[in-house]
Amino acid sequence: MTIAWSVQPTKTFPGLSAEWDELVRKIGELPFLESRFLRPLLEVFGEGHERIALARRDGMLVAAAIIEPKGFAQWQTFQPSQLPLGAWIALPGEPLGLLTKTLAAALPGLCVGLGITQLDPCFCKRPADEPTLRSLDYIDTAWVDVKGSFADYWSQRGKNLRSNVKKQKTKLAADGIEAQLDILTRPEDVAAAINEYGRLEATGWKAETGTAVSEGNAQVQFYRAMMAHFCEAGRGQIWRYRFGDAIVAMDLCISAGNTLVILKTAFDAAHKAVSPATLMHHDAFNAIFDAQQIRRIEFYGRVMEWHTRWTTESRTLFHVTAFRWSSLHRLRDWVAARRAPNAATTPAVTSESHA
Repeated sequence: MTIAWSVQPTKTFPGLSAEWDELVRKIGELPFLESRFLRPLLEVFGEGHERIALARRDGMLVAAAIIEPKGFAQWQTFQPSQLPLGAWIALPGEPLGLLTKTLAAALPGLCVGLGITQLDPCFCKRPADEPTLRSLDYIDTAWVDVKGSFADYWSQRGKNLRSNVKKQKTKLAADGIEAQLDILTRPEDVAAAINEYGRLEATGWKAETGTAVSEGNAQVQFYRAMMAHFCEAGRGQIWRYRFGDAIVAMDLCISAGNTLVILKTAFDAAHKAVSPATLMHHDAFNAIFDAQQIRRIEFYGRVMEWHTRWTTESRTLFHVTAFRWSSLHRLRDWVAARRAPNAATTPAVTSESHA
């Protein structure tokens, strides 16, 4: 049956939220693609030219996206750094080539190129290259499967990690310092917790680059609103790790179903030698394994060395670029080859990993 797209300004999103969220639930456990995440994201980081696109077949919603213009006659999915995946959802089995082709035709004005960024193969099958469709690796991301007991999981971790955690906990005890994990879930605790989180980020490299969460900036506005929404729904967690009364590490986490996503991690650089974030993750993962409610912990960021201490699992996220005509792909490849004969072809649209 024919797919019909409608493209609307983002001011209509509140009225579409229930239908959008129902489609997300059909696809999988992706809390950051729910409206309670995307609406504050648009309010804070949207520039006003974004559009909501909805695809229906026989009146049933089968795909949806938030898109924005990028350059002459090109569009891409809304992709601020705070969003782990591109703002694109589609029912399993819906062919990406057909969806992108029909969406490009439905967009206002001339659209010759459409970028769908940061797709997860767990929820979107990676398409084979076609004359008008190409995919490109983005990053590898890691996750932890919560299976069995924490003791079994911990015994499978590397010797260096296990030794470091034991050594640091012994040192803290010898110094008379009590390490304590707090898991904050009440909406009324969010504002103060985000302020505390910002203080931790201000001790590290993000303060130097201007990307830290700090009082009054856009990051604070977004994380306060978004985390409050998830805590109101019983699906937000702020992990706070203390050495006595001193807060030394924090994580911002949201969940859907059996999946918990760690959005951001920060620690006090003054305590770096004691590995406060490592100790926090040890205690938090222990609590998750004991509760047996979460079955998957997702990092959704580029695999870092510290991720590999906690898991050996990873998968590759990818971008897709669709062109209106196959000749445009050939032209792009020719231009790329002329500019850098020995370099791999780059995607039409790229984005950094989430902050």
